[in-house]
Amino acid sequence: MANSDTKAPQGTLIVTGASRGIGAAVAKIAGARGFRVAVNFVRDARAAEAVALEIVSAGGSATAIQADVSSEEHVLRLFEMAERDLGPITGLVNNAAITGGFSRVEAVSSEMLTQVFALNVIGAMLCAREAVKRMSTRNGGRGGAIVNISSRAAQIGGAGEWVHYAASKGALDTFTLGLAREVATEGIRVNGVAPGHVQTGLHAASGDPERMTRLAPTIPMGRPGAPQEIAEAVLWLLSPAASYTTGAIIAVGGGR
Repeated sequence: MANSDTKAPQGTLIVTGASRGIGAAVAKIAGARGFRVAVNFVRDARAAEAVALEIVSAGGSATAIQADVSSEEHVLRLFEMAERDLGPITGLVNNAAITGGFSRVEAVSSEMLTQVFALNVIGAMLCAREAVKRMSTRNGGRGGAIVNISSRAAQIGGAGEWVHYAASKGALDTFTLGLAREVATEGIRVNGVAPGHVQTGLHAASGDPERMTRLAPTIPMGRPGAPQEIAEAVLWLLSPAASYTTGAIIAVGGGR
């Protein structure tokens, strides 16, 4: 994917799982605001290329990079390619995640648990590790920001549906707080955004395409959110406007 330099650069931002949903919304808005965006995907190259092309067509800079972030080898390649193609890393959005499908705890398989935690927790930690190596002033970097995409399920628990997914996001929240405090004096801010019910393909992929319609009455605002509404919170945390915010996990769930 070709790059365009018509916008004032904000630095290079890696967005994992950016071919659709919240990740795609983050990538597009970030590109419009001057970030050079690495659009990470694992399978759907066409969708990721379309996101990158939309950014470039609007005068931004982006490239699509295939990597399964649950694999350390792939994470290393993702960061190397992003730096090579777009320049020094100054931001990371850990968005890639899977739910593992709907299941009561008594029916959860070891294989599914391994997959969920490998991507949602270990993958996010590996990406953050590589970002810190590059951004920390302790290592000669110029600082930056990390935003981890959590879920309101981490506080609500996901009973009867996906306690396993909620637990993985709870682990991500703890990681967010710990890393934020660890690198607070090294020019890196680490925060989280915890979406509530959002209208994305995640629910259909988990086997319940009508879930948002069914659950809308349980949301205080009476509707699910849009990916762009979550993305705006992410972009605020990435921006200088959030310069004194670290270790925060912002709930964006319509009151849920």
